[in-house]
Amino acid sequence: MSAEEDIRELLATYERALNTDDTALAVSCYTQDGVFMPTTLPTAVGPELTQAYDAVFAAIHLAVVFTIDEVTVFSDTAAAALTRSNGTQTVRATSTTTPESNRELFTFAIEDGRWKISRYMFNKSA
Repeated sequence: MSAEEDIRELLATYERALNTDDTALAVSCYTQDGVFMPTTLPTAVGPELTQAYDAVFAAIHLAVVFTIDEVTVFSDTAAAALTRSNGTQTVRATSTTTPESNRELFTFAIEDGRWKISRYMFNKSA
């Protein structure tokens, strides 16, 4: 498989983790020193990822689909992707479901011979 195909597969795995509230699967998509920068929440780095995803999944349930707009492979060890996600978010405390739409920036690095998310940031679409 090409680097781009591997990255697309990784993003599909990450999407599945979000939609199934699977903290372990989400964290497994990251490098050991990966950085998660969610809108309105603190940045989580490395070992903090598990706590961050546990908190997100305790607060909300996502049902989203990623659209990959661009995958750029810079070298044998560095790449980036621009994506959009659309779907719904259900607030667990109130069972309120609202539309969810974001644009995302991922960077990737090779770790143990596999592409992993090294940095991830998202914000609301305009």
